[in-house]
Amino acid sequence: MSNGNVLVVGGAGYIGSHTCLTLAEHGFTPVVYDNFSNGHREFVKWGPLEEGDVRDRARLAAIFRQYQPVGVMHFAALIEVGQSVKEPAAFYDTNVIGALSLIAEARAAGISAFVFSSTCATYGLPQRMPMDETHPQAPINPYGRTKWIVEQALGDLDRYGGFRSAIMRYFNAAGADPEGRIGEWHEPETHAIPLLIDAALGRRPGFTVFGTDYDTRDGTCVRDYIHVLDLADAHVRALRYLMEGGASTAINLGTGTGVTVRELIGAVEDVSGAGFPVTFAGRREGDAPLLVADNARAKTVLGWEPRHDLHAIVETAWNWHRRSNLLGARAGN
Repeated sequence: MSNGNVLVVGGAGYIGSHTCLTLAEHGFTPVVYDNFSNGHREFVKWGPLEEGDVRDRARLAAIFRQYQPVGVMHFAALIEVGQSVKEPAAFYDTNVIGALSLIAEARAAGISAFVFSSTCATYGLPQRMPMDETHPQAPINPYGRTKWIVEQALGDLDRYGGFRSAIMRYFNAAGADPEGRIGEWHEPETHAIPLLIDAALGRRPGFTVFGTDYDTRDGTCVRDYIHVLDLADAHVRALRYLMEGGASTAINLGTGTGVTVRELIGAVEDVSGAGFPVTFAGRREGDAPLLVADNARAKTVLGWEPRHDLHAIVETAWNWHRRSNLLGARAGN
């Protein structure tokens, strides 16, 4: 018996689709709403699909009437930081106006459980490590600012309108469904683990490390990689928390353990058994030396613990990318 419909906006994307899988495993029916600007029809496997744009309020209102969801999860956004610098207006249009359109229709439908996909990019350059949810928010690019603006709106709507939400601030999402049904598939790809795996598969000539003189244990940047199914588990827990009357909250999602770029390269080499060319270049502007989550609030509020270590992250990602490479799936064949 279903626990009810959950509207998953952007549910055909990477994190959204893994959350749909997890929702289905917990007895919910995920209703995917997506315009396929970044998502994939092949990833919609666990519930109904409704095609539409997050800025289309009339379409959203009709979806709410049809499915009467018990909650909403909002993943639909433009996410590529470099692109946000080149096209800030597009990011404000989709990420801010789109989110406000969805929130307005969710409020009109009486939704009391709204889970928002945010990012550690709202913190900007780290002032202390590890970063907890009270860390000052000073985003340094349009992508981070658009997510931060929506967070501010949700805070005001809770304070003055009683609209409850859970804001989920991701660190570095990675990995894939261990059964290989879905995985990470971005065009173009900009994330480190898929780029490393593509190098190991011979899909690209090699991998470039930006900066080897940081004040870290091996001179390369440190990032907090969190398995996408651990992210999905946290979202379902946040949904239940709100459905049971929990107060609005913002929650970091990371392992609390940092991995250097050199360590990441070693993990991909170990799992793949393949070597590949690695070149070293200077630092990139805006790259922080160290980004690691303090995830104590997630443990306290949601009873959540990450279950997958770095080996599991890389192994599941490797199996997905190798399989999609063999099938030509990511080439659009």
